[in-house]
Amino acid sequence: MRIGFTYDLLDEHLAGGLTPEEAAEFDKPETMDAIEGALRDLGHDIDRIGGLDRLVKRLAGGASWDLVFNIAEGVRGAAREAQIPALLEAYGIPATFGDSLCLALCLHKGHAKRIVRDQGIPTPGFAVVAEPETEPAGLDLAFPLFVKPVAEGTGKGVSARGLVREPAELPGICRELISVHRQPVLVEEYLPGREFTVGVVGTGRKARVIGVMEVRLLPAAEPGAYTFGNKAQYLNRVDYRLAGDSEAREAGGIALAAYRLLGCRDGGRADLRSDGAGHPQFMEMNPLAGLHPEHSDLPILCRLAGIGFPRLIAEILASARERTREGE
Repeated sequence: MRIGFTYDLLDEHLAGGLTPEEAAEFDKPETMDAIEGALRDLGHDIDRIGGLDRLVKRLAGGASWDLVFNIAEGVRGAAREAQIPALLEAYGIPATFGDSLCLALCLHKGHAKRIVRDQGIPTPGFAVVAEPETEPAGLDLAFPLFVKPVAEGTGKGVSARGLVREPAELPGICRELISVHRQPVLVEEYLPGREFTVGVVGTGRKARVIGVMEVRLLPAAEPGAYTFGNKAQYLNRVDYRLAGDSEAREAGGIALAAYRLLGCRDGGRADLRSDGAGHPQFMEMNPLAGLHPEHSDLPILCRLAGIGFPRLIAEILASARERTREGE
């Protein structure tokens, strides 16, 4: 196949003036090299496109591809991850991973959790706060709470300060995060139990869990959560372990149900935490999971499960090709 490759390059966005945290979701050259190498080894011809602006120019010039391998995160707006899929849909060009509806829905954690909750999948009590001066006072949630931006990834805006134990503290942290990240915040009841991330490959009824990884914080870590800082310094702060006990299996089942419900395709990752009784609950879905071969959570999970990076890419591509042939 002739495969187009869309992505957002970290160095380009840093050169354009974004801070390291603002650009944290974007990819390093080694990610593109690893994906392209895996696809070429499968016998495909790869055309590196880049981000949205370059895709628009290529499409306007008449370019087309059999399939686009899309890892572009987008830059502007709460539906930024959906922009390239929507454009490709308009041109009738298939792409890997979720469609525009799936990516827009999952990036907004509040909307995703409403759908999951309404279908009976367990998730902690929550609210979306846009007006920090008035809304926190009316929340019917049990403290402690955890506060984070409603539409960010890679742990952006997630820090130990987000753990709020007293009602008087809540408006201030909401105000701070809304100001810095220019979007509403998600306020959730804090779950004190184990933290899991679950890898899934495939689409629909053929989707399956490929591993459940427990995220265990080391003494040097920021306490309370898998924060932006803990992710960035994971070698010293985080112990990743493949988990297969009953609690982990329950987490895997919940993740797979949410993955299918939210329309995820080909591959992705769900994050869960357990309550005080040891019952996992859905936190968020990442239908466009990071694919740095060494540092991203999904490849780390696969490595622990004995799945090499080329095999992961091959399974993602196989799912995309199969559902494309089936007309999904």
